[in-house]
Amino acid sequence: MPAGFLLIAAGILVITYSMANRVQDDWLIWGVAAAVIFNLGLGLLGNAFVHKVKSDLIRKERNKHLHSEEEEF
Repeated sequence: MPAGFLLIAAGILVITYSMANRVQDDWLIWGVAAAVIFNLGLGLLGNAFVHKVKSDLIRKERNKHLHSEEEEF
């Protein structure tokens, strides 16, 4: 997750740099670079979110299973 946040921040910095320096000729390169970096950051954040939810669901199911076995005894 931290890598995702860092990549999103880097993408924003690339956009800010290209705007501050008024890159006229190679704006396409900077735009593609910013889009790739930003999307990689979003992908990493999404991946971390999915794994966190999956882990929580597995832990919840395991606890439910353990509590049901304790009630049988």
